[in-house]
Amino acid sequence: MHGYMPPSDTAESVTSGHPDKLCDAISDAILDECLRIDSNARVAVETMVKGIGGEAVIILAGEVSLNGRTPDYERIARDKATSIGYVDSRIGMDASSSELCDVLTYITTQSQFISQGVDGDLDTQGAGDQGVMFGYACIETEQTEELRGRFFPLAAALSQRLTRRLEQVHDEQIIPWIRPDGKSQVTVQIDKKNNAPKGISTIVIAAQHAPDAGPNWPDENNLSDEERRLYIEAEIRKHVVEHAIPSSLMKDPEVIVNGTGSFPDPGGPYADAGLTGRKIIVDTYGGGRHGGGAFSGKDPSKVDRSAAYYARWAAKHVVASGIAEKCEIQVAYAIGKSNPVGLRVETFDTSRSELGTDPDQEISRLLMTHFDWRPAAMIRDLGLKRPIYSATSSGGHFGRVPTDEGLFPWERLDSEKIEALAGAIRDRE
Repeated sequence: MHGYMPPSDTAESVTSGHPDKLCDAISDAILDECLRIDSNARVAVETMVKGIGGEAVIILAGEVSLNGRTPDYERIARDKATSIGYVDSRIGMDASSSELCDVLTYITTQSQFISQGVDGDLDTQGAGDQGVMFGYACIETEQTEELRGRFFPLAAALSQRLTRRLEQVHDEQIIPWIRPDGKSQVTVQIDKKNNAPKGISTIVIAAQHAPDAGPNWPDENNLSDEERRLYIEAEIRKHVVEHAIPSSLMKDPEVIVNGTGSFPDPGGPYADAGLTGRKIIVDTYGGGRHGGGAFSGKDPSKVDRSAAYYARWAAKHVVASGIAEKCEIQVAYAIGKSNPVGLRVETFDTSRSELGTDPDQEISRLLMTHFDWRPAAMIRDLGLKRPIYSATSSGGHFGRVPTDEGLFPWERLDSEKIEALAGAIRDRE
């Protein structure tokens, strides 16, 4: 590489049809069904998919304990894969066909040695495992009207918007030759003076498509490879990029569509095997520190999921209250113990001077005072025993808009908590 490359931040996202996200979707669909049957269900389900020679396999493995009927795991897996668009082996998998797609199930009950430390009330319910979780928030999205209120890294927010739009274009057949598998990536240039985003330099889209995609699809056409490539690029620009990226940020970025020139059928599980939990950075903030625990297929007693959600919730309140422009929270647990064994805050020198000589320590104290980090309390405060997880399996778990139906509750801001944090500044003035 030659020449000067300005400071930048890059994040990627993948569609629900990406093989790994397909697995996350199946695992979370099983979780939601278990929670519909028993809100106290204990679930840890992994999924693997692979297509080969016109056939495919979905493998389900893990542990489930619940009071009630056993879900039809095979039906859930097939329904979820077909709803994403895998209904033809020529695309990558035909999940609707028992002849062309096997579903193998290896799900047992949870170990009694884990459950004995996890069940209980606010004071006695311990963490489902040891581990370290991170939550993060910042002001990068707050200068763009369409993204305001997210308090999220800009590159990650934009890459997620692109893949969610790519999914919509597929589901609604806005571009009829688009297939389920796809990726996006956004590079944002950073202003060195104030370490803030100043514009998009590069947008990358990978979109699986029919081999004969063209202006007259599906009728036969005589496009050359280059003509077809240019046509696909123009359609993706028009229906995906220009729709998903706010016009205020479109200052002539480089747009790369299918960088190798083509991404034709078969894609999805035929092109790559998929596994649950292999997109942990895509699921979170697009980069930065991560404790390593994946989310999908895990019920909220697993702090890998609930504590990561709670840490995001707390970090978002710190930034929304105005006491810091960036906030990263690290929280750690020991299996079977209700209180965290450690909590650390890093605001990267963006906190208010009124907080004193050690502002990060002061913010840590405030978070321990105004947020309850015990597993049962986190589950209570965010209402995590509900079947709300399928919506998280693609498009990112964070930086989303909370809904009236109760989705993404960790993105909801609590005015009383904001006032309590902001009050700490006023008390020192």
